[in-house]
Amino acid sequence: MAKIDKALQEAILAMPFNIKDKLLLKLIAKDEILIEQLSFQLIESENSLQTRRKVIEDAIDALYKMQPFSSGYLMMDMRSINALITEHYKVTKDKYGEIELTLKLLLDCFEKQLSFIEQFNRKTETLCAYVAKRTEAILKKVVKMHPDEQFDFYTKLNNLLTFVHQYGSKYEAKTLGLPKNFEIIE
Repeated sequence: MAKIDKALQEAILAMPFNIKDKLLLKLIAKDEILIEQLSFQLIESENSLQTRRKVIEDAIDALYKMQPFSSGYLMMDMRSINALITEHYKVTKDKYGEIELTLKLLLDCFEKQLSFIEQFNRKTETLCAYVAKRTEAILKKVVKMHPDEQFDFYTKLNNLLTFVHQYGSKYEAKTLGLPKNFEIIE
């Protein structure tokens, strides 16, 4: 972000409110995420967080109901949903929801599309690496949370780690140094 010169800051602050308001609205219109953040904070009700999570959960469920052509297509679809999760976090700052949704995305991959990740080979290599790296990223986020919140994810994380170390992603998991069990850090 560019630094504003002190003299310019003072001149902007001295501008009439109606001109500042027009400039502010013009600047906000250029940033889609900022528009979503302001809409979420200023307009939407308290129930909207659950509604936003539900939309992403439905997208995850829809992904795993269809049968993808290959592990590559499955990974591309998973990345698209992960982008929705990231956008959800940027808009709402919902760390808990980000972890919960990512865990659902990864666990459902093993539970509903196991044939695409069961074996490690040339066709599944990138999907296996993607799943292991997303697991690593989610572990890093969970350990930063309060122990009570970590406990909420304890079972799901251990299930995910078991899957990651049991199937085709085990080679990447070993390379990344992923633990075989999740321990709550206080």
